[in-house]
Amino acid sequence: MKRVSRCLSLGAILIGFLALSPVHAASWLEKNFYLSGPNYDGVLPPCDAALDRIAARFAQKESRFWNSDLEITGFERVRQIAFSPWARGTIPRRFCRATALVSDGRRHAVYYSIGEDTGMIGASWGVEWCVVGLDRNWAYNPACKMARP
Repeated sequence: MKRVSRCLSLGAILIGFLALSPVHAASWLEKNFYLSGPNYDGVLPPCDAALDRIAARFAQKESRFWNSDLEITGFERVRQIAFSPWARGTIPRRFCRATALVSDGRRHAVYYSIGEDTGMIGASWGVEWCVVGLDRNWAYNPACKMARP
């Protein structure tokens, strides 16, 4: 029993010393082989490809969180407003704008971005979107400005 206790104490001391050692930058081996960094292709679907996903998620969000039966019934004037407008090496994104026809009879602007490898577990493209006037939790406030490039 003393031997196990002594081994545990020695292990704890060793871990303590390792934690106190200075941190060094990646070696040439890690930089060249292990830490390869992002490898983006920049191949993204067109703006139209995300519309069904946006409509489904909008209806789900409205019914689940806001006790509302609002749905997007269609889209008009779908267009791209920017493609990868930020620094080189960032996640490629296609920024789009559309007008949503909502089931209450109103039209709302929709701003969304399609990002490479931002879908489920990075397996495919993902979409982030905001409907102007219906951003009830203010995630992209003011007026969906934070969803634009």
